[in-house]
Amino acid sequence: MAKLCLKYNIPSLYREAIYKMIDKEYDCDWYFGPTTAGIKEMDTKVLRNVARYKVVGNVEKVFWNVGMLRLLFKKEYQTYFTLIENRCITDWIFFWFAFKFFKKKKFYIWTHGWYGKETGRDAKMKLWLYRNVTGTFVYGDRAKELLVKEGIPANKLFPIHNSLDYDKQLELRNAIKTSTVYSDHFGNNNPVIVFIGRLTKVKQLDMLVDAVAELKAKGERYNVVFVGDGVEKESLKAQVKRLGLTEQVWFYGACYDEKTNAEMICNADLCVAPGNIGLTAIHVLMFGCPAISHNDFTWQMPEFEAIKPGKTGDFFERNNVQALACTISKWFAEKKSKREEVRQACYNEIDTNWNPYYQMEIIKKNLIF
Repeated sequence: MAKLCLKYNIPSLYREAIYKMIDKEYDCDWYFGPTTAGIKEMDTKVLRNVARYKVVGNVEKVFWNVGMLRLLFKKEYQTYFTLIENRCITDWIFFWFAFKFFKKKKFYIWTHGWYGKETGRDAKMKLWLYRNVTGTFVYGDRAKELLVKEGIPANKLFPIHNSLDYDKQLELRNAIKTSTVYSDHFGNNNPVIVFIGRLTKVKQLDMLVDAVAELKAKGERYNVVFVGDGVEKESLKAQVKRLGLTEQVWFYGACYDEKTNAEMICNADLCVAPGNIGLTAIHVLMFGCPAISHNDFTWQMPEFEAIKPGKTGDFFERNNVQALACTISKWFAEKKSKREEVRQACYNEIDTNWNPYYQMEIIKKNLIF
């Protein structure tokens, strides 16, 4: 009896919901690589047939997945649904063999697709892959549009978006209520800007602090809450103190309780992620908080597409503090009195496009098994 063969590098916790749906829908065999430090993994026991493969080499440079080529020769596998890693020699040899010797089998990949910054050998190898696979599930609509311009047939490209633990978060969303958590802490009712995630350099959170300082100088006061920890925490604290913003900024710290995170997001007025926003956009919109991030989509993560300007957030010119300050000010000038309307728009965006049910519909419609 035919089985669906799925190979991914790690069983990421955030993908648990969609993996469980796939496992329920198809007769599957799953193959995952070794545990990676710092990455939260799901309990693979919730899936029926799981094997872990070994990796030889340096995953930051060049490496080999042990035993993966033999999957091509298994007669029970006629359809493959996999991730591809650019630095993995095995993956490229796997697909070369697949296209040359296993033409009756179907091969689908799940990937970011195309950013628009690809050049040289990297671009040529990716386009070769996308031209030859049965189909490619890309994270966003922009990736599809760019690949069509590169000559990849539109009917081989399926935007699948991304998701978190939607069902659990929906339960929390339906249960939480707005509270006075911020007015109690700050002693005022100023608008609250939240950032939730790791405090790292790539997030460019110093830009947010600078923007809030500029707005304060113009007579606009905003409270800022950092829910998270990271290497930039002490540097940000020093910056906040230097700019005289201590009373306006709350370093809440890391929080691993999703109920608390949901309450912190729900009660904020805006999320600002000056660097790449990624899954933070899905997280905050799920609980009704709009988001602002930069507008250079070549350097964004696919989840930026959940931000609909004027509805679920906005964009500012990348690396421009003045532009960020202006966008924050404009948002509150136009949307402060429409908080509930914005909240519902955020809910609708996630409920319609960024959840495992949407993803499963895309898979069932386009994966021929």
